[in-house]
Amino acid sequence: MVPDHDVPLEFCAASKAYEGFALKGATFTVPRGYIVGLVGPNGAGKTTLIRLALGLAGCDSGAVRAFGSDPRADGGAAARARIGFVHETPASYDYLSVERVAAIVAPFYRAWDAALFDRLLAGFGVPRRARVSTLSRGTRVKFALALAMSHHAELLVLDEPTTGLDPVFRNELLARLSAVIGDGRASVLFSTQIVGDLQRIADFIVLVRDGRVLFNGPKDDILDRWAVVRGAPGLEVELAAASPRGMASSRRGVEALLEDGEEARRRFGTRALVENATLEDVVLLCREPSRREGQA
Repeated sequence: MVPDHDVPLEFCAASKAYEGFALKGATFTVPRGYIVGLVGPNGAGKTTLIRLALGLAGCDSGAVRAFGSDPRADGGAAARARIGFVHETPASYDYLSVERVAAIVAPFYRAWDAALFDRLLAGFGVPRRARVSTLSRGTRVKFALALAMSHHAELLVLDEPTTGLDPVFRNELLARLSAVIGDGRASVLFSTQIVGDLQRIADFIVLVRDGRVLFNGPKDDILDRWAVVRGAPGLEVELAAASPRGMASSRRGVEALLEDGEEARRRFGTRALVENATLEDVVLLCREPSRREGQA
C-alpha cells in the first residue's frame, strides 16, 4: 500500500502483543475532516490502538501511519506537531498556573497560536492564572483540550475525555468537536464507552473487542440498515442460520444482531420484535465472525 500523506491516520493489519493481551490485525482509517468513534469494553484494545497512533509503542507486525509516515519516525516529532492528544485524566504540572504550563508547552510546536489559546481558554471558561491543581475535573479536560488545539492540530486523539463528566460539559465538548471538523481540515479519533456521545457526533465507528476490530464503517450503515431481532427461545436455530453479527440467549428469549433490517423484518417480523439497531446494541451483541452462531 502506497502511503497517503493526506490521510491523518491509518492502521494496516497492525498487531501488538503484551503479556496477557494481543491486538490482532487492526485495520481502519481516520479520514480527513471526520470524527471516528473508537468504542469497546474495558480491555478491548482501545488504549493500545491510541498508543500506536501516538508513536508511544511500535507494531509487532503490520503498520500504523500518521499522515503517511511511521509516527515513531525521527523520534515522533513530525507526527506530534500535527496531533493533539487529550487523556481521560489529563496530566500536567499541578503546582503551576495555566498560563505557565502553556508557556512551557508552546515552544514544542512551531504552529503554536497564542491568540487561539487565549480564545479557547475564554470560550471554555478556564482561568489562565489559576493553578492547575485547583481546577475541577471538567475544567482540567477543557484546559487539556485548549492545549491540544492551540497548535492547529490536524488530528485530535481523545481518550475517554467525557467519562465521569456532567451532561452540560459533555454537550459542550461534543459541540466543540463538531466545530473542529467544520472546515474539513482536522479529524478526530474519539475513544469512549459512552455510545450515546458517538451516536450524536461520530461519522465512522470502529468497534474493538478482545483485541480485534469487529466493525469499521460509517455510523449510518448501522443506524439505517442493521436490526435487532428479539424473540422466544425457540427461534435460536433459525436466527443462527441467518448469519447474525452476534446473538445472545437467556431463559426469557433470544436476541440477534442482523445487518439487513429489511430482510429481518420479512423473515421474522410476524414472530418476533424487529427494531432498528442502536450503537449500544452493536457494542453489546457484536462478536467476531469465528464466534458467530451458525458459522463454522
